[in-house]
Amino acid sequence: MGRLYGKVAIITGAGRGIGRATAKLFAAEGAKVAVLSLTPANVEAVVAEIEAAGGTALGIATDVSNPDQLKAAIDTVATTWGGIDILVNNAFDPSAVQSSVLELSVEQLQRNFDTAPIAFLRTMQAAYPYLKASGHGRIINFASMAGVIGLPPYAPYNMAKEAVRALTRVAAREWGADRITVNNVLPVADTWGAEAANAPAPQNALARYGSPEDDIAPVVLFLASEDARFITGSSLMADGGMIIDSGR
Repeated sequence: MGRLYGKVAIITGAGRGIGRATAKLFAAEGAKVAVLSLTPANVEAVVAEIEAAGGTALGIATDVSNPDQLKAAIDTVATTWGGIDILVNNAFDPSAVQSSVLELSVEQLQRNFDTAPIAFLRTMQAAYPYLKASGHGRIINFASMAGVIGLPPYAPYNMAKEAVRALTRVAAREWGADRITVNNVLPVADTWGAEAANAPAPQNALARYGSPEDDIAPVVLFLASEDARFITGSSLMADGGMIIDSGR
């Protein structure tokens, strides 16, 4: 039996990159996996990959900035499989992440908040009753090293991702009594083909991007597993050592 045998997991942004890698790994470790993503074709492809490998998956095309769609998706998963044990908030809109502080509009900032901390809050609220009933609920939110170090010119992205970390810490304190752990993963990963495009390696100790499949998804698996039952409110830096230079 795998490390997540019998668990029900929801992963947003599971149509590609880290979300896809995590969905496939969770399924391989025995979880029933709900694949949520904006693009139906990507959702169908990931579900097909999981099922072809012998896993169990449910695909739901979902716009995370739409609260009605989020609530409906979470309730559908709980109704289909009888509950929810794990929630991974990974989805994000990459189209509006760049701006200097001086040029940043409220509208652009709002889009970043709508698809990160606000969307994460809504999924957490909707999944909470099921996670509590599980008795061993796990929430893994994706934040970013960019926010920690203040990487320019990503002001709206940095602000939204640091808000995710604040949300995670508060929820970890409030929901600890319900045996729900809430943690962050801060990855430095090649999710957009940067290495294939011969982009410079990131300035981290290991001098490379992380692989979604080999370097990041296993970290998410750890936080979702019983091995991490005593870890909550933490930010796990899957960054190849980039945090070292920040002194944090």
